[in-house]
Amino acid sequence: MTSSALRSPSFRTTTCGLSSSRSLSPLSSSRSGICSRSGFLGAVASSSAKLSLGASYIKGLCEAGVRRWTVEGILTSEVDTTSCEWLHIPLRVLCGLLLLLCNTVMWTFFAKALRHSSSSAQATVTTTASNFIFSAFFGHLIFGERHAMLWWVGIFLTLLGLFVLHGSPSRDQKLDVKKGE
Repeated sequence: MTSSALRSPSFRTTTCGLSSSRSLSPLSSSRSGICSRSGFLGAVASSSAKLSLGASYIKGLCEAGVRRWTVEGILTSEVDTTSCEWLHIPLRVLCGLLLLLCNTVMWTFFAKALRHSSSSAQATVTTTASNFIFSAFFGHLIFGERHAMLWWVGIFLTLLGLFVLHGSPSRDQKLDVKKGE
């Protein structure tokens, strides 16, 4: 190896399990980090949409928060949830803005993952699988949703397909092996 090759920060990087020759930065991503972030942001965006379009969710969360603070003695002993009658409107607007922001950043991450990938299928499946998992988590955490066993079987099959897809060598990796021989 030449001394200029040792100084060069250009290495073979992997994004969403896909190879790409790019310069590494201190903030370079892990193998599936970009796709996972894209899926996470998609789940946050969909939860924000559900919160912004359903007035009863935010109003119920506001009233529960006021009651909880009252029980813990932070507020007065009277439970007054009249502020929740108007407070849910700006909170819904904030959720709508969060929806737009998360969608924009999610598509940016997804486009970056596609740009660095040799196959759009791996980036798409990884992003979709992480979106499903994060959506299930947020659905349970925020909305108290439960999923049937068939849903979990579907997630398992999706993850199994993801492992098979990421486990198979890409065309670039096969060419690199042939060139090395």
